[in-house]
Amino acid sequence: MMRRRPAVAGFFYEGRRDALLEQIRECFLSPHGPGELPDPEGPESSSAPPPVLVSPHAGYMYSGPVAAYGYLELSKKKRPKTVVVVGPNHYGIGTDVSIYPGGHWTTPLGDVEIDRDMATLLAEVSQIFSLDEVSHSKEHSIEVQVPFLQFIYRRGFRFLPVCMLDQSREMAEEVGRALAEAISDPQEFVVIASSDFTHYEPHDEAVRRDMPVIERILELDVDGFYREMERRDATLCGYGAIAAVMEYARRKGYTDSRLLKYATSGDVSGDRSSVVGYASIAFYKR
Repeated sequence: MMRRRPAVAGFFYEGRRDALLEQIRECFLSPHGPGELPDPEGPESSSAPPPVLVSPHAGYMYSGPVAAYGYLELSKKKRPKTVVVVGPNHYGIGTDVSIYPGGHWTTPLGDVEIDRDMATLLAEVSQIFSLDEVSHSKEHSIEVQVPFLQFIYRRGFRFLPVCMLDQSREMAEEVGRALAEAISDPQEFVVIASSDFTHYEPHDEAVRRDMPVIERILELDVDGFYREMERRDATLCGYGAIAAVMEYARRKGYTDSRLLKYATSGDVSGDRSSVVGYASIAFYKR
């Protein structure tokens, strides 16, 4: 059976189960995190669909507390059957838009089953998708989301990783359109975009560049998002992934949005001379 093994365990996050569980708890309880742990039993009842998220993907020491805000929000909603994570392809290998085709995705917390039926359906809905393992072999942007998902969904879920090498506006909109067509019931799915924001600028400059871009994201304005990135010379690594889930959210009627947390690596390290920006953003469907 096909199995995707961790590429960055022991590097971006702890490589042993017990240490990783403790590290994730620390992200939630960090001074830069939400300050509370998810209820291990989940919500008593929740009829609203889970939010669509934008979540960062750096080492947990830096971006984990910001990511925890989004995962705390997910933990308050109904547990989905499948989680879709759309992330950028940092390594330039594989195909333009790749879906991991089947089998299992492994982390130190165990295995997650790939939703093979949804992978096949997406590839049928749009010809842009390839069923391909190579694109995912080294990629961390999707991998670092999985332990957080395993932490909040302890009773299991299926998983669909989508890796974008081509992050053009046209490709992002097509990914979002295809997801909206393939997902008939948003209550059964969580959709997450994995991206960091400004890279390697002073803290104040990162904030100056990122906040106007985040405003366009909150407005679900894909065209304005791309224009603002160009205007601000923004260096988001997963901009296509963000645009894809914006398009999905817009098409599925997610009308409310909230910036849950913004911080930079300098907030954690104390060195604000050259930072990376992180944001946790949620879109809600009434």
